[in-house]
Amino acid sequence: MATIETLEKSQVKLTIEVSAEQFDHGLEHAYQTIQKDVEIKGFRKGKVPMAIYEKKFGVESLYDEAINHIISDTYYEALVEHDVLVVAQPKIDFDINAIGRGKSFTYTATVAVKPEVKLGEYKNLKMKKPSEKVSAAEVNAEIKKLQEQNAEMQVIEDRPLKEGDTAIFDFKGTLNGEAFDGGSAENYELKIGSKSFIPGFEDKMIGLNVGEEKDLELTFPKDYQAEDLAGKDVVFHVKLHEIKEMVLPELDDDFVKDLDKEGIDTVAALKESIKKDLKAEKEKSAKNAKTDFAVQTASENATMEIPEDMVVAEKNRMLDNTKQQAKQYGLEFEQYLQFSGMTLEKFEEKLMEDARKSIRYNLTLEAVAKAEGIEVSDEEYNARLKELADQYKISVEQVSAQLSKDVVIQDIQMNKAVDLLVESLELT
Repeated sequence: MATIETLEKSQVKLTIEVSAEQFDHGLEHAYQTIQKDVEIKGFRKGKVPMAIYEKKFGVESLYDEAINHIISDTYYEALVEHDVLVVAQPKIDFDINAIGRGKSFTYTATVAVKPEVKLGEYKNLKMKKPSEKVSAAEVNAEIKKLQEQNAEMQVIEDRPLKEGDTAIFDFKGTLNGEAFDGGSAENYELKIGSKSFIPGFEDKMIGLNVGEEKDLELTFPKDYQAEDLAGKDVVFHVKLHEIKEMVLPELDDDFVKDLDKEGIDTVAALKESIKKDLKAEKEKSAKNAKTDFAVQTASENATMEIPEDMVVAEKNRMLDNTKQQAKQYGLEFEQYLQFSGMTLEKFEEKLMEDARKSIRYNLTLEAVAKAEGIEVSDEEYNARLKELADQYKISVEQVSAQLSKDVVIQDIQMNKAVDLLVESLELT
């Protein structure tokens, strides 16, 4: 028997009574789980009567397993009885001193539940229409990239270093007259203007001639990743060995033919192809922008009280996925964090934000699907199964066995809810 109390922040408290008969049954179950390994002199292993075991080890030795077994059964029954949809693990509380053979006891389970969602405005939202136009400047920029990819590097000897040149040089960084780790290199190659080094480094190299040396007085940014250098004044001694200039190939039909793009052998055809590709990219970007705007705005307009335990559970799921992905790339999770430039604390903070946003979006879309009476036909369900089977290169039967029908249907409903939000947008 269980009673339920609604708490703040989308939580409920279940008070569940366990009868003396139920607990005694739990004790019997607990002994059955260990009986095969019990050895007492005078009895064959696994054949020791429960009463003999209790006399030697005490009935209290069975309490943990008995309690876990009873709570597992009665907690689930209470959820079904009160139609509770939980979203996290419960916090169980009971008085251990009230527990014993032939005695009933009561425990409480406090648990986060799926929050109610009160939708705000979600249809006919006003949005500035994303541009899908492709300008001549954008086409020319793509062509320049192709020219740069096929450019030749020409050694320059009759002028000083300027922005856009590639410099070959030695450098040695010192802090208070002492060299620091990672601050020195020989014959280093750097494109001036790439902003690869700390602010001011590349600018102060401009004007150097081949063979010339110079001290660059600089300050590391305050937020520099190496704490021992962050915000510190340093000196880089540089010596320029060589200047290279990028010489772009002439834009003509011969250049286009050398690119070896199927069906494209003139400048005009190249420009048209690039324009078409950019148009497709902009259309995709515009579609994504409309989706993001519609879902985000609808979720911001909705009211819901998301329990923190639900966010933490989703954050932990995201963290486990990230660790698995890192492992697939042959990386330890600590290495992944180093590459991302974040500490574990900062990474988990970001995951908490992402988890909260994801939950809010999903709950909003579920509520929209319910409010709009969105249904899924057998044809749509079967089509989704085939799509997943093709995506993961397995059979439809395997997909059906691994994913419950309810999960697949909910996924389709949420996608249809997104489509509804986007199609109703009023573009200005």
